[in-house]
Amino acid sequence: MQISEKELSSIKMLLNEEDLLVKKFQMLAENAETEDVKNKMMDISKKHQGHFNELYSKLS
Repeated sequence: MQISEKELSSIKMLLNEEDLLVKKFQMLAENAETEDVKNKMMDISKKHQGHFNELYSKLS
């Protein structure tokens, strides 16, 4: 499947946004005051990592 320049640009933008969200939620998890909040932030980080991985797989 051929990806257009516009699609590639959009995927790159989304990859950057998902990567930023992964890092933000990891930081929030590291600074959480309770295990419950820490676990929730890590779950959200993993969800965004999954989004990142799915988008990245479209480039291969």
